[in-house]
Amino acid sequence: MKINKTDVVAALNSSAESNVIRQRTLKTAIGCSGVGLHSGAKVTMVLQPAPANSGISFRRTDIAGRGAIVPALWSNVGDTRMNTCLVNEANVQVGTVEHLLSALAGMGIDNCVIEINGPEVPVMDGSAAPFLFLIECAGTVEQDAPRQAIRVLKRITVTDGDKSATLSPSAGGFRLNFHIDFASAAIGQQDFSVALTKGAFKAEISRARTFGFEHEVAYLRANGLARGGSLDNAVVIDSTGSRVLNDDGLRYGDEFVRHKILDAVGDLSLAGAPLLGIYDGVRSGHALNNLLLRKLFADQTAWATTTIAAGSAAAQGLALAAPDKLAVNS
Repeated sequence: MKINKTDVVAALNSSAESNVIRQRTLKTAIGCSGVGLHSGAKVTMVLQPAPANSGISFRRTDIAGRGAIVPALWSNVGDTRMNTCLVNEANVQVGTVEHLLSALAGMGIDNCVIEINGPEVPVMDGSAAPFLFLIECAGTVEQDAPRQAIRVLKRITVTDGDKSATLSPSAGGFRLNFHIDFASAAIGQQDFSVALTKGAFKAEISRARTFGFEHEVAYLRANGLARGGSLDNAVVIDSTGSRVLNDDGLRYGDEFVRHKILDAVGDLSLAGAPLLGIYDGVRSGHALNNLLLRKLFADQTAWATTTIAAGSAAAQGLALAAPDKLAVNS
């Protein structure tokens, strides 16, 4: 049998591609309804499978035309007061995206269209757990395209007074370290570190709820925020700063810092692909997280795109749930 050069190259390419982590999407559509944390408006949302290389995007079903599409990218972040809000060129917005995006990232979903009939993602219980449950119910499938990641090549830092956010190179996957320091005795100083390996996001991070302070509620609502907030979807600290008002208490002893990591996972997923590196947050929030991505991508020498070899340190250090099957040409 005669074997030519073209056959050899094709075989080698096929072998190389079969040894890389592939992109993932949902196996089937799945939806939910709830209220927006800040708007208080009822909203219905459906997570839809999406083609390979299409990324994560929102589609406002209450708006007609191409302006209804809002890609989930760092360059589309607008308002970062108390949440991360995306806005496209047509000024169409989708707010409080961070918990949902955190769940998608934590489950290793690369491509998804999120259909939503209002300007804010439902808060559910204030954590990423309900969204994680939806993704698990829908199932995931591998797609016929290699997963791209963004490797951090050098240290990038942004600061705001005593707050900072940093990305540093790593030989493995993605690790997050966070430190918070609140005057409130119910919170105080907390530190947490987690590598987003398989199962770590669900076990260590996903159930941590958003939190706030009783004395801030009137101010926030007067400024159009927290109108849908309640003890059902947030941890609330009393006016003395010493006691959690929720009857069921905390889900983790250090739930507050774990929620800050949850937010950071969602905010940093707006890079458009999984990050390979180490994130360090010191009292950071949505604004600094977005500034960090802007500074990273402004420096072409600070990052590079790469595929992820199966079995590599990078693959083992990323959140990848087991897919149901390979979806060819999806």
